Amino acid sequence: MKKIIRGAIFVLDDNIDTDQIIPAEYLTLVPSKPDEYEKLGSYALAGLPERYGKFILSGQMKTAYPIIVAGENFGCGSSREHAPIALGACGVKAVIAQSYARIFFRNCAATGELYPWESVERLCESFQTGHEVSIDFESNVLINHTQGDRVYNLQSLGEVGPVIDAGGIFAYARETGMIPNRR
Repeated sequence: MKKIIRGAIFVLDDNIDTDQIIPAEYLTLVPSKPDEYEKLGSYALAGLPERYGKFILSGQMKTAYPIIVAGENFGCGSSREHAPIALGACGVKAVIAQSYARIFFRNCAATGELYPWESVERLCESFQTGHEVSIDFESNVLINHTQGDRVYNLQSLGEVGPVIDAGGIFAYARETGMIPNRR
């Protein structure tokens, strides 16, 4: 079965840090509690400057943008796992960035919340928020339907893909027999 994520994108530029992704004031929310997980998601990207526009509309818990396109060094700053969790909780399925802060990339895999794709070329200046796109996992491409189905190459997810597919590092370890399955 061909795996594809399709939807509108939210475009960001370089050095989007974890304080912008989820401001420190919301770190008291406990993601393992379902109601707090959902609430955490409602604050995703609340720390962005106003020039980006609203990622989540006032009074909403989810975003209309399942895919984020960003520039270099996405997720820099602190090592908080809350950052990819907040994005996943609000409905983000994937981030396509030119590069990532290593800890954010690792937290995406550890939590299993979203797919951290790396673009082959800089995309954030060629795309606009609201463009309709698809990510084709089999071909490692991003297709911009708003631009007449223009195709952009992505780096392979590699070994992180199956970890995220499983739901995070512990689920993957159980699934592959690395650690015993709890019943």
